[in-house]
Amino acid sequence: MSASPTQPRHTAPTSRSLASIGLRLSDWLERWFPDAFVLAILAAVAVFVAGTIVSGSPTRTAQSFGAGFWDLVAFTMQVALIIVTGYAVAISPPVHAVIRWMAAIPKSGRGAVAFVALFSMLSSLLSWSFSLIFSGLLAREVAGRVRGVDYRALGAAAYLGLGSVWAFGLSSSAALIMAAPASLPDSIEAISGVIPLNETLGLWQSFVVGAVVVGMSIAISYFSAPDAASARTMETMGVPPLVAPADRTTAETPGEWLEYSPILSIFVGVLGAIFLASEVATRGFAILLDLNHYVFAFLMAAVLLHWRPRSFVRAVAAALPSVGGVLVQYPIYAGIVGMMTGSGLSERLAEFFVAISSVHTFPVVVGIYSAFLGFFVPSAGGKWLIEAPYILEAAKSLNQNLGWVVQTYNATEALANLIHPFWMLPLIGILGLKARDIVGYSMLQFIVHVPVVLLLVWLLNYTF
Repeated sequence: MSASPTQPRHTAPTSRSLASIGLRLSDWLERWFPDAFVLAILAAVAVFVAGTIVSGSPTRTAQSFGAGFWDLVAFTMQVALIIVTGYAVAISPPVHAVIRWMAAIPKSGRGAVAFVALFSMLSSLLSWSFSLIFSGLLAREVAGRVRGVDYRALGAAAYLGLGSVWAFGLSSSAALIMAAPASLPDSIEAISGVIPLNETLGLWQSFVVGAVVVGMSIAISYFSAPDAASARTMETMGVPPLVAPADRTTAETPGEWLEYSPILSIFVGVLGAIFLASEVATRGFAILLDLNHYVFAFLMAAVLLHWRPRSFVRAVAAALPSVGGVLVQYPIYAGIVGMMTGSGLSERLAEFFVAISSVHTFPVVVGIYSAFLGFFVPSAGGKWLIEAPYILEAAKSLNQNLGWVVQTYNATEALANLIHPFWMLPLIGILGLKARDIVGYSMLQFIVHVPVVLLLVWLLNYTF
């Protein structure tokens, strides 16, 4: 939940410091930024109008919306289960103890915001889904421990992994697609062939961009965080601390005995462990980055960590309020993607951006196009499949390094995430906030990230 309209707002200091800019921007966007569901509908209206102009048929565009509406059903369920299982794991006694230990490390409000930002970005290099859920849970625990920390700035820091460097890590959709012959469409393979990971994620230029972005993001998080006098804390925003649901530990009736016994949890956990071990042995550890395997692993871990089925079920029930936005809004975005592709709008946009590029401007043009399209197609892998045929064909004709083209896409497509509610939904569900509560500080990051990232991909392109 967000702050009540009757609550007094803190007045931003009159200085021109980054903290005062962050406060003003946050207060303004809290007032004017629409609800995430309303924003999704507005995006659908804009794409419908544009798609109708391109296709010349409102009926065709509307049919594309309906046909695409269900395209993200599997992904929606995966994200919902990521939230539920991640939450259940986090509030299990062993893992919650680790989160409490980590939350005790920062001692000041600004230090807490920088600490959560660092954790969010580094963990996103391992897995975007792990980063999204655990950074939110860590932020909520930190907010309950550090006095005077601004909860909005903390939430925005927890979101930085998805808005900055995740696509440079092990779960990079575009890089993984290009490196795997089995997942590479023929239309793309005919242009570029397979591009191994050492030519995308392993480029030294990629490490430079990642290091600069991480350092810059932490600095912005630290210096934009308001002091205790100006902060809006978790308490003032009406969000309770993260606590495991309390329950008795022994059965009161014979019918409850299995609910409080670890026998069934151990049995299911052993079955899951055997399956995962077999998968890793035959397909390698990378298989655990597959969302289905990732969710399965967290589900099994949650069952075992809670030890008793009763405790696990209560943890799942506590997590369910966090998934409402995902279940309702993701199908809307799937319909938007359907209109983009079905009307031919995405193809027209790609052709336009490619047509205005040259040898020297190509990385910047690709970056701007990828970030722009991210507002309407918030799916890195799906968006890459839309863009890749046009971008890679143009890159070959301009003698561009194809691996760096993929990394240019990775560096810039995440920019839209900083201010787009699509990926915020799981996080704000965990934080108990609305998108407008954290988008002010995310917008500040966006304003700085866009020119810096575009400059980096342009300059580093000269090293090939």
